[in-house]
Amino acid sequence: MASENLKNENEDLKSHSKWNMASYSMSDFIMQIFAFSFAAYVFFFYEAVLGLESLLAGLGFIIYAIYNAINDPLVGFICDRPFFFTKKWGRRFPWIISSIFPSVFVYVLLYSPPLFNPVTDQMAMFGWLIFSTCLFDTTASFWGVNSSALFPDKFRGIDERRTASGVRNIISYLGIAVGALVPPFIVNFSVKQSFIDHAWALVLISLIAAIFAIPGLREDQETIDRYLQSYKDESLKREKVHFFKAFVSAFKQKNFTVFVILFLCYGILRALLLGSLQYGLRYILLLPSGYSTILSGAYLIASLVGVPFWVWMIKKKNDNRKIMIIGAILTTLFTFPMTFLGDLISWVIVLMLWGFSLSGMFIAIYPLFADIIDESIVSTKQRNEGLYNGFYAFIMRFALVAQAVVFAVVHILTGFVEGADTQGPLAIVGIHIAMALIPAIIMVIGTVIFWKYYDITPEKSAIIQAQLKELKL
Repeated sequence: MASENLKNENEDLKSHSKWNMASYSMSDFIMQIFAFSFAAYVFFFYEAVLGLESLLAGLGFIIYAIYNAINDPLVGFICDRPFFFTKKWGRRFPWIISSIFPSVFVYVLLYSPPLFNPVTDQMAMFGWLIFSTCLFDTTASFWGVNSSALFPDKFRGIDERRTASGVRNIISYLGIAVGALVPPFIVNFSVKQSFIDHAWALVLISLIAAIFAIPGLREDQETIDRYLQSYKDESLKREKVHFFKAFVSAFKQKNFTVFVILFLCYGILRALLLGSLQYGLRYILLLPSGYSTILSGAYLIASLVGVPFWVWMIKKKNDNRKIMIIGAILTTLFTFPMTFLGDLISWVIVLMLWGFSLSGMFIAIYPLFADIIDESIVSTKQRNEGLYNGFYAFIMRFALVAQAVVFAVVHILTGFVEGADTQGPLAIVGIHIAMALIPAIIMVIGTVIFWKYYDITPEKSAIIQAQLKELKL
């Protein structure tokens, strides 16, 4: 009954058109372009194309991931407070608009190292990997953290959040499609310049998308005034928030912690599976990079087909937690077969099933994270979306550490030869293990933890929403 009453009350909160939702989601379009292409090509480019030693490539990614992990929560911490521009332009929009355009150009640097000799210049290549990845992350964090933090403040009704999540996921999948399907038409495993060319193609597409994102990312005056009022209101003030105290406080919130654990496990799965596809194409299937469009297309088409189904399902069940668990279980089940399958048709079928299942998790993530943010607001009496998104990003960056460690350790133990055109039987087994077996096991652990400890049910969400209404936050 409580959840039904809340549903009726939230009808009054709907205020954004689907066009505005789509404009807002263009930031995710850009984010997914680079997230997919980064996971699929950067480690492969430095190890298999440039010939950087597996140990150095892994260490470089670990250093980048640690920097990335520290950078994101600091950005969230900084951007949650008002500045001189907040009253006129909003809390999030100025950070987004000032960083999104420079960041897309920095992506090209990842594939533009000087002409290093793979035998004598290993440390120079290693240094360029660290420099370019950290610079890219610095610029991307300011718009990525702030655009994500805008979601629970912009979309306040439960039903609107689910609708916006559906629109956001469709746009996100289109971004993944660009990141997955455009590079194979340009990249040639044997031509270094082709990697730079694919980066410029993604930059051009992202610049156009950033222009279309502007209307949806702008905060309306009501949102700005509400935030400034809550910041000034003496009844809502606490003692000065310190970064590390805020970090500890966030992870004392059980639901936030188990949510982050689940998506860290998912992030590891995605990084390992997608990062392994180029290795699989080149060394297992013995196919050129162009076939990546078939694999990626299968996964993306199935994902897009799944979006309306999962939107319908989450509205029908009215239970974000349940849909997340179902999606996580199916995603895990359809990851494992990649451990032993070694032909193109089998990979296409499994990736289609995997993509359909994954879209269920994607549909649930934004409403579910918004529930967690709402719970934190009721507990702290403050809106710290940027901080929570930064902390979430902090933990998620350890997926990159896991990818680097798994690739480096497995490749070293199985005798992977950097820069070679072919690999031995044991190295092929290693690619299979890193691609599917290890991430499937990790995902089982995350799903069980989430199922056991996450407790924001529809009834609890209704209570939280009622308390938010009383607080006028």
